Amino acid sequence: MKALEKRRIERMNTEVTFFGFGALSIGRDWGYGSEEEKRRPEEKEAGRVLNSILDLGVNLIDTARAYHRSEERIGKYISHRRNEYILATKCGEHSNEPRTYYDFSYKAIKESIDHSLRLLKTDVIDLIQIHFGPEPEKVIQEGETLAAMKDAQKEEKVRFLGASIDGELATQLIQSGDFDVMQMEYHLLNQANKKNIELAKEKGIGVLIRTGIGRGLLTSKVLGFMDTEFPGKENVQRLLQLMNHDGELLHALALHFLYQEEGISSVLIGSKSIERFKQNMNLLEREIDLDLLEKAIAIGQGKGEA
Repeated sequence: MKALEKRRIERMNTEVTFFGFGALSIGRDWGYGSEEEKRRPEEKEAGRVLNSILDLGVNLIDTARAYHRSEERIGKYISHRRNEYILATKCGEHSNEPRTYYDFSYKAIKESIDHSLRLLKTDVIDLIQIHFGPEPEKVIQEGETLAAMKDAQKEEKVRFLGASIDGELATQLIQSGDFDVMQMEYHLLNQANKKNIELAKEKGIGVLIRTGIGRGLLTSKVLGFMDTEFPGKENVQRLLQLMNHDGELLHALALHFLYQEEGISSVLIGSKSIERFKQNMNLLEREIDLDLLEKAIAIGQGKGEA
């Protein structure tokens, strides 16, 4: 299956499955819909989802300190299968359930990495990423976060370094030579990071994609929100018109849009349900009209006609 095809990250000297698992929703209440729909799964279900993800053959799991119970649950339910997956987490935004807070000081980052290691029940984190907050420029300029990450790397607590950021600052970090992986937002409705993806590929830097289906706006779910206002609504309407209001076709096109981008290493698919994860896998197998995809890409760029 396309979702399980492996793409090489040169800087990490490894391959990752095209679909990775974004572990936000198994640890933190999140998403669109009712409070019940946003609620994280119960313990047994979280364990079932994590083990089922590995059973499918997915070999990348991405989490963060800010995802509340996520790291703990990964450690609890799949640490015994540690050799089956590449483990990525983040630091800088810290869990204080039900809220989070930011602290990018050297001390806080070193302590956060140690705490993550304990919760994840592992000796080493494959990829540690900066989880930027409202003042990313300041974090970069002060340099304490990166210094702490590099020291953790020297201590063999982490293997590779990454950052979750977009736009001009992402370009700056790609060019710095300090990072092995960049995590960026990229989808049909937001194609602004295309040049960053291409630049990262040139330099052998891995690219992980977050919000690849537009936080649900590029799936059938959006049909239930069209009577409300949200950013990008006009382009969503045009995409739906192009597809005769077929939400599943929109979802499939959104996934194929990512698949055809060679610079993308892995798309992080987050789900509380293994059935929904499999649905994404199956939709990527759906045969797509390439002319329709080109029209959808143009709409996402604000150019095309529905």
